[in-house]
Amino acid sequence: MHHQEFLPPEQLRKAIKCFWYNCRDYGETESSFEVMPDGYAEIIFHFGSSCLVSTDAGLQPLPSPFMMGLLNHPIVFNAKGRLEIIAIRCYPWTVFDLLGLPSSKDSVRTFEHPIAQLQPKLEKWLQANNQEDAIAEIARYFMSAESNSPLDSTLLKAGDAMRKTNGALPVSQVAATAHATVRTLERKFKQSSGFTMKDVSGLMRFEQVRNQLWLNPDSNLAGLAYEVGYTDQAHLSREFKRYSGTTPAAFARKAKREKQTANRDFVAFIQA
Repeated sequence: MHHQEFLPPEQLRKAIKCFWYNCRDYGETESSFEVMPDGYAEIIFHFGSSCLVSTDAGLQPLPSPFMMGLLNHPIVFNAKGRLEIIAIRCYPWTVFDLLGLPSSKDSVRTFEHPIAQLQPKLEKWLQANNQEDAIAEIARYFMSAESNSPLDSTLLKAGDAMRKTNGALPVSQVAATAHATVRTLERKFKQSSGFTMKDVSGLMRFEQVRNQLWLNPDSNLAGLAYEVGYTDQAHLSREFKRYSGTTPAAFARKAKREKQTANRDFVAFIQA
């Protein structure tokens, strides 16, 4: 497996966390991998193997690109053969405005959009094993899009405050930082992301716990709850199970096993 992350140009850093590339050969047998919730929305281009998502109706093929929005539970994808991915990791309060699309709460969303015209260009760069120029192609697209339709400065200020505190800042303080009333900010946030600030803050805190338990499975949960901003350990455990479907202790045990076998399939497309 090969994975790279790329910092976006300065102009885009309040809207886009990073660009990333991942390549893995799953062999001839169809394999599944689990994507866990976090505080981001992803625009996913994929190449080579087909990428399928597991639904109640069975495995459904996904076009390229598709969007993976905020998740409230893990999602399982399937692939076989060589699968290459180029993705844009966006903040949920900017992704729909960047694309000029109405917000949605869909976990996996397919859409028709001019950005799909990048697919053959990106594929050409990947065939030449030139991931850097493929990423530069995407950066140019979004720099042009952002210049033509600037993002809401109030949302950017609010999002920046939420990011810096990993979702631990009360909504009233986020609104004060953004120089807006709570009511105005809540309305703008819901319109731009499809979710409330409380929803996104909860995912941000969950992500911090998930990452910490992956890196340090023996972390003290009571101390982690205090550090991340939960009321107590019980609050952390309830929220963790809500988003992951498992307890923090069970996740930590799984992380230990997976790290021992160097298998990271159970985390996201590579969540950082």
